[in-house]
Amino acid sequence: MLNKEFKRKDVERMRNLIKGKSGESSELQVGYTTKKEDHKEGDIWEENGKKWTIKDGIKQTYTKLDKVKKEAILPLFCPNCSSLMKKRVDAKMYKIHNKCLDCVVEMEHQLEIEGKYEEYERNMIAKNAESYLNDLEAYLTEAINESNISYVSEKGEVERWKGGIDREKFASEMKENFKQFRKQVDNYKNNKTDDQA
Repeated sequence: MLNKEFKRKDVERMRNLIKGKSGESSELQVGYTTKKEDHKEGDIWEENGKKWTIKDGIKQTYTKLDKVKKEAILPLFCPNCSSLMKKRVDAKMYKIHNKCLDCVVEMEHQLEIEGKYEEYERNMIAKNAESYLNDLEAYLTEAINESNISYVSEKGEVERWKGGIDREKFASEMKENFKQFRKQVDNYKNNKTDDQA
């Protein structure tokens, strides 16, 4: 004879085991249940103060940098022709054109046939020059605004310097020079000579 008395939850647990439902609860639970929402690929929603999305069938956190990451990471296949991006220069071409080298060559060949290649080339060179000028101007502006009244030598001694440059004069000259450089880049881009400008 059994000395132990079976309770209702024990019987329910055995039923669940026999039916193959080992993960189900054997007790009656009362309480709050959350509203279940079905989400599909690409949906973005907020839950518990975090943003979520479903990417490739997997629930992932969503951040503002996802778009930047997508641009920075080289995909395995070219988005244009779906070929494998394995060449060394594919990464460089992807950063510029979002295509593999073969697609860029094909695009440039088509532009050559249509007679639009020179304009395309001028725009690419001008865009590169504008980017270089922007970086250089930012660097020089930062260098002008740095303090140059003292210098730490290799021995660790602090040397105090007198004199220096006239910051306002240098900054105004620099801005005027960059204005002239940008005008030259714009003239090049629009295929104008200096006497036409």
